[in-house]
Amino acid sequence: MHDKALRIYLNDHLAGATTGAELSRRIARAHDSSGRAPELRRLAEDIADDRRSLLALMESLGIAPQQYKACGGWVAEKIARLKLNGRVRRRSGLSTIVELETLRMGIQGKYLLWTALMAAAPVPGPIDTTRLQELADRAKDQMETVEALHRTAAGAVLGEGRI
Repeated sequence: MHDKALRIYLNDHLAGATTGAELSRRIARAHDSSGRAPELRRLAEDIADDRRSLLALMESLGIAPQQYKACGGWVAEKIARLKLNGRVRRRSGLSTIVELETLRMGIQGKYLLWTALMAAAPVPGPIDTTRLQELADRAKDQMETVEALHRTAAGAVLGEGRI
């Protein structure tokens, strides 16, 4: 793998992972009294764990995290909260739908990261491709979870049969 490209690629994904970890925690907090709260907390924990796995991989490859990119991901999630959702002071159901859509896209990006690394990794090499496959499989499960949550939220907010 080309060192410079790999360093940039992994740090860009670290920024995305930071955004995803923050967003998933926000969604879980916003729905902490719902029946889906345990599922949302588990999802947020898994996404945070995936970020830690990325950091561990970067460390094993001798790639230093670029803090400005990780901080940029953190800031991006905070700025995204300012979107107009039809309400000024409290959350709208639209917020949940859009946040789940954003989270789904981030998880798909993470899945593509793990599969790209598997395709590029020399065997034998410094990257544990078995672990990458586990992470890719978990990302698939996360996408399915988020899609199910999204369908439920869209049905409740947008109303069945109104479209």
